[in-house]
Amino acid sequence: MSKRTAILAALAPALLSTAVGLAPAHSEPRTPAAVVTLTYDAGAAGPWAASIDQAVRNWNDAVHNVRLEPASSPGSADYVYEATSGWPQATLGPVFPGGSGDVQLGRQAVDEGYDATRITAHETGHILGLPDDYSGPCSALMSGHGPGTSCTNATPDTAEAAQVDSNYAAGTARAHRPSHQVVIDIWSGRTLTRSH
Repeated sequence: MSKRTAILAALAPALLSTAVGLAPAHSEPRTPAAVVTLTYDAGAAGPWAASIDQAVRNWNDAVHNVRLEPASSPGSADYVYEATSGWPQATLGPVFPGGSGDVQLGRQAVDEGYDATRITAHETGHILGLPDDYSGPCSALMSGHGPGTSCTNATPDTAEAAQVDSNYAAGTARAHRPSHQVVIDIWSGRTLTRSH
């Protein structure tokens, strides 16, 4: 074998691995960011318990970077659910561990004919950092009252789930929002937002 052929034979594996994009043997696998666990307290939610359970299951099934779990003790929750007689409202997150989010599950929307589980999942979407988009279709959870009372979808669509995953992609290292916004969902038409 000639010297030139020997050099080409020795270089061929290195050139091939570069050409097909193979990683060198010494590279480390990427470690995924830790899943953020948000805890909630539903002790003051009364008749909304089943809706909360389903809404939490729906979100946990749809997203990968955050997990919702009941708090081990009421005072340790990152956010709370509570039953009220008014309109549904929630803290606009994303809420992180150690946060103080609030979901008020207002009876007025149910009285107007809206589905309790959809309301609960929608308000939980605010905790996870999603704004309202009332112009969206029924398949979009954050369209809220937009599609009308016949819409009972309580599952986020792929774009909503992707946005929540993006909100929590950096784990707990992400900076918290400087202001505390509450989104008041008037399920009969108009929406109010206020900051604290």
